[in-house]
Amino acid sequence: MATFVLVPGGWKGSWSYEAVVPLLEHAGHTVHALTLTGLRPEDDAATVATADLDTHAGDVLRLLDRAHLSGATLVGHSYAGMVIAAAADRAGGRVSRLVHLDAYVPRDGESCWSSANDHFRKVFAAGAASTGYSVRPPDGGDPRRRPHPLASFLQAVRLTGAHARVPRREFVFCSGWEDRTPFTGLRARLLADPEWRVHDLPTGHDALHEAPEAVAALLLAE
Repeated sequence: MATFVLVPGGWKGSWSYEAVVPLLEHAGHTVHALTLTGLRPEDDAATVATADLDTHAGDVLRLLDRAHLSGATLVGHSYAGMVIAAAADRAGGRVSRLVHLDAYVPRDGESCWSSANDHFRKVFAAGAASTGYSVRPPDGGDPRRRPHPLASFLQAVRLTGAHARVPRREFVFCSGWEDRTPFTGLRARLLADPEWRVHDLPTGHDALHEAPEAVAALLLAE
């Protein structure tokens, strides 16, 4: 049986996987869904202001330590592609699979900001205008979303190359929001890389709620 560590995208918490978790558990797997530092309801302004990409990678590593996990599958949605890449690079071989679910797949020195398109850079900048340290959620969407630590969007990831030794690496491209997706070029890049498996889903970005059965099927595929 597999062990899944599910990491949410920007502005979201563990609840973003609420429709997927029971499908994985019903299949007999162990599932840990995280809420990253700065996104928890109890986090104060100082916690949000100081949380960055390293903090979030540390959240994943602490879970691996606390639960004594090895052979884990890390799943990252959207922004969390940055997080799972950084965590896998530092995990000392305890990760056996990475799934970037409509998510960034960074190279050393890249950030969420540098990898995003103009649409999302405008969202980040406008959302941070009121505090200077947190990005308010875009209009609409789930009311459970919380302001996201700006530093985590801006910090460049530092990768040694250890993450590239994870045996199984996958990218899921959600094709139903072509007018705004920042991942079209990334899909083309990974399709040309024989070390990656690329899957397409005909959904919008929030495939976790639009098509949880399809997401679970991808995660459960051998």
